Amino acid sequence: MPAAARSSQFPPVGISHAFSAVIAAPFGAVGIIVRGQFIEEIRFLPPGQASAPATNSVAEMAARQLESYLADPDFRFDLPLAGRGTNFRRRIWSAIAAIPRGRTRTYGDLAHDANSAARAVGQACGDNPFPLVIPCHRVVAASGLGGFAHDRGGFLLDTKRWLLRHEGAV
Repeated sequence: MPAAARSSQFPPVGISHAFSAVIAAPFGAVGIIVRGQFIEEIRFLPPGQASAPATNSVAEMAARQLESYLADPDFRFDLPLAGRGTNFRRRIWSAIAAIPRGRTRTYGDLAHDANSAARAVGQACGDNPFPLVIPCHRVVAASGLGGFAHDRGGFLLDTKRWLLRHEGAV
């Protein structure tokens, strides 16, 4: 997806962005954005990002659950997620959420099941607003790791590797 198209749906986050909470993670940090009583977005942040305490009860609940998952890959999330995405993306995200811990599926497998194209599945994965809760890191390329969060290198791919090791998928 072109950067201009992405930025309208997912505005860039700078250090000054007001996260509702930021938790430390073995691969960097995780930012939580809450609007009202719903989690609007969860973002992977690079190493060196400072932690920030929760600003409300929903962010506090999300932070506790994310920390629980980072300690135990079998932890099951129960969070109030904001309704996001097109019908197609929600179908793909639902299929991703059904991938068991310790397993992976390819973009092509999910595309076949959805009567779609692997590239469309990859775009839906990259636009996933709730990583970890919807475990898009479990979706890989037919011949390797594939990308992650619209990136093909750097800390995001390192994050995907860490998550797959954490879950026993590699």
